[in-house]
Amino acid sequence: MTPRVDIVIAGAIGAIAAPAAHATTPFVVQDIRLEGLQRAEPGTVFSYLPIKQGDTFTDDKASEAIRALYDTGFFNDVKIATEGNVVIVRVVERAAIGTIDFSGLHEFDKDNLTKALRKVGLSQGRNYDRALVDHAEQELKRQYLTRGFYAAEVTTTVTPIDRNRVAILFAVIEGPSAKIRQVNFIGNKVFDDDVLRDQMQESTPNWFSWYTKDDLYSKDKLTGDLENVRSYYLNRGYLEFNIESTQVSLSPDKKDMFLTVTVHEGEPYTVSDVTLAGDLLGREAELRKLVAMKPGERFSSEKLQAATKALVDKLGEYGYAFATVNAVPQIDQEHHKVALTLQVDPGRRVYVRRVNIEGNTRTRDEVIRREMRQFESSWFDSSRLTLSKDRLNRLGYFTDVDVTTVPVEGSRDQVDVDVKVTEKPTGTISLGLGYGSGEGPIISAGVTQDNVFGSGNTLSVNVNTATSYRTLTVTQVDPYFTVDGIKRITDVYYRTTEPLYYSSSSSFRIIAAGADLKFGIPFSESDMIYFGLGFEQDRLDTDSATPQTYIDYVKDFGRVSNNIPLTVGWSRDARDSALVPSRGYYAQANAEYGTPAGTTPYYKADVQAQYYYSFARGFVLGFNFQGGYGNGLNGKAYPIFKNYYAGGIGSVRGYETSSLGPRDTSTGDPIGGSKMIVGNIEVTFPLPGTGYDRTLRVFTFLDGGNVWGSEGSSTGANGLRYSYGIGLEWISPIGPLKLDFGLPVVRHAGDQYQKFQFQIGTSF
Repeated sequence: MTPRVDIVIAGAIGAIAAPAAHATTPFVVQDIRLEGLQRAEPGTVFSYLPIKQGDTFTDDKASEAIRALYDTGFFNDVKIATEGNVVIVRVVERAAIGTIDFSGLHEFDKDNLTKALRKVGLSQGRNYDRALVDHAEQELKRQYLTRGFYAAEVTTTVTPIDRNRVAILFAVIEGPSAKIRQVNFIGNKVFDDDVLRDQMQESTPNWFSWYTKDDLYSKDKLTGDLENVRSYYLNRGYLEFNIESTQVSLSPDKKDMFLTVTVHEGEPYTVSDVTLAGDLLGREAELRKLVAMKPGERFSSEKLQAATKALVDKLGEYGYAFATVNAVPQIDQEHHKVALTLQVDPGRRVYVRRVNIEGNTRTRDEVIRREMRQFESSWFDSSRLTLSKDRLNRLGYFTDVDVTTVPVEGSRDQVDVDVKVTEKPTGTISLGLGYGSGEGPIISAGVTQDNVFGSGNTLSVNVNTATSYRTLTVTQVDPYFTVDGIKRITDVYYRTTEPLYYSSSSSFRIIAAGADLKFGIPFSESDMIYFGLGFEQDRLDTDSATPQTYIDYVKDFGRVSNNIPLTVGWSRDARDSALVPSRGYYAQANAEYGTPAGTTPYYKADVQAQYYYSFARGFVLGFNFQGGYGNGLNGKAYPIFKNYYAGGIGSVRGYETSSLGPRDTSTGDPIGGSKMIVGNIEVTFPLPGTGYDRTLRVFTFLDGGNVWGSEGSSTGANGLRYSYGIGLEWISPIGPLKLDFGLPVVRHAGDQYQKFQFQIGTSF
């Protein structure tokens, strides 16, 4: 019988040490047999096994094979035996992780913790490793520490289950979260503790801490806070400022934390001189104008950074994409002065090889490329790159536009421009909801696709089903009707208006049906002029309950009016974003002329101006002004169906929609007017706790405005109306949403108020 030899290594890997009597006689391997496999594939084991058919088997080969299989981490035990010329490999596989579960979770979501453990290597299906489980346990504790749960305890239970698997349970006792109870500064004499605390995100508990979590200690947050404090001093000239130590202490019950920061302020420094050095490209006078910091001023790190950025940007306009400006200070500690030398190195002038577009899953490349003002195979120009980004943002198709410059490998004078966009849903369902004291719910709806099939064209269908105002409007906009950027706007509409406070028993209606065609011609990067012609038929259906103002108009001019209006307009859009503007302005002016070919000659002019200014990160001050004026021609009155209305969201908030202005002398119903002024001031800022999320913001507002008509034909204007309030704005998946709560500044008899207003798909 052929002798059988077992070579066994279990536990730690080491050289095979066996008596000489048990040494294996070398032989040529005819076959290799695997035993004990449950989950591992034979092919996987053979790929790691250094012994193959036809090899000469020796004790050294056996030792090498065992080490190799242990190194895979798949097995708890490996044995090699021989039977004749056959090598038998017997293995005991490691247990696999069958399930991972948690108990006692309140602060964290189970899925988030599972993802965190996956990052450290622990996941379902992997081989069980006690060291890896210990590492995962420490990671769980670290996650709790980031949220201030210093008393959190984690107990791990490993339970064998079927098919050589284990179930892992992490039982958590979270305990109380440690709150920051004190933030103290030592060594500060110029600025008191309250001023320095205002520069920090971390703080003691306040009214919003339940949401913002700013009273929970975080090492990363503290590092950022200390940099903010440092910047505060450096921006005020304290060049010698230094944070000497930071002490974080925890109360014995692990519920309270105390932060102590020791600082050295030093003396404030003034600027003695500012000079430019290096290669100034012969443009020293032009570059010097960009440096706002002057000798004799208090040193400011912020101003210095602004100067270096302005210089780099200007050099970028000349094609120097990788220009650098380094500030070299010469400090006079005795007199507390600093001389600054701005060392300019423009580098090599480069041109753009290729513009790459990515991230556009819906929008066609050509729609993005036609907005680019930085062209391929032309000199690099940072100002054109900035303009290109602004134009893409103004499209309103993207939540984010990122434009970066990448050097071309192997070339010193070429760069690629990578444009990465993040698409947003461009199909908008616009909804309007209000509640009038006399009308009950007021609802309107519409569907707009701003980027039809990714073509950049806009198609909208708006249906208003409010009791007093019903419309059906179909609008199509082609922003590039010609390759030169001429815009075409086609509009077809049918409107039925029943003023808001008229009796429900009245059959009075103002019915308007028409269509118009308008062309917009760009004559600069931000300016466009419009020309349009249309046809409109207006019909007034009166009854015995109709306000006297309308009855008199029908008697004088008839029940039906056919008009052929000619329109001329101009607009300038210099905002950084059409969706969430934070800087820049928008202005437009339009004039409409009822031509003699129609039955009602008239003219009207409308203006609108918006301005946005970001005075702090995430804080935007916005102004909006709208005005309108109309009059009749050839001795005829201004058409009453062209009247302006004011009040409600998008106008003067806090008042019923279209309720401001003149009222009929007989019924007291609002009839609008031929003159209108509306102004809005808004301060917008991020919702506390959301960081600088531009899609979810809070705002406060002050509105003013009114509508006026001809003297003697109405009552109730009484000057401007004002309101103030707060609101919430959210760029939701179905469009911009606004919630307003407005209150009038001064109350007048007869005014109709509406404190709460809601609308989706509205602008300013």
